[in-house]
Amino acid sequence: MMFENQQVLPATKSMKDFERVLSNRNVEFIVMLEVHIAQLDNIMKLAKTYHKKILLHADLIQGLKNDEYSAEFLCQKIKPDGVISTRASVLKTAKKNGILSIQRLFLLDTLAIDTSYSLAQKVQPDFIEVLPGCVPHLIQKVSQETNIPVIAGGLITSHDEVTSVLKAGAHAVTTSRKELWRI
Repeated sequence: MMFENQQVLPATKSMKDFERVLSNRNVEFIVMLEVHIAQLDNIMKLAKTYHKKILLHADLIQGLKNDEYSAEFLCQKIKPDGVISTRASVLKTAKKNGILSIQRLFLLDTLAIDTSYSLAQKVQPDFIEVLPGCVPHLIQKVSQETNIPVIAGGLITSHDEVTSVLKAGAHAVTTSRKELWRI
């Protein structure tokens, strides 16, 4: 499995949070959420120094348009280990460049879920990140409907919720809650 020994993927929203998680020996993968384009080089250098793998949320990079050209730039120049996005063109570009592709799926309503299923069928991402991830029966349903491994994220607030979604079939949990990073 991709995240073998790591069930919780810290999702950092600031350089301070990123730097804090770098020294955690139990963390191999780090999710970068809100980041400015000017910070990308430094983030990748630090990650390599600490032997960390970066999953970069392409839709949340400030100063970079979210399209296939930006995705090409990220893949060829920044070289993250994975790219997270809601956009088919970004995910396809990541796959084409041999970078892990993670489709973000929002559980808003039936139409949103069906649209995301269609996108997943076309793109065939490596993982689907389901938000909010605090709904175990929907984690199971998305996994069964798409036959793509699921990551749970969003609104997971306790150790019990982490355990619950992992038991429901999630391969990992993404969270910005620092108290859950050490599970």
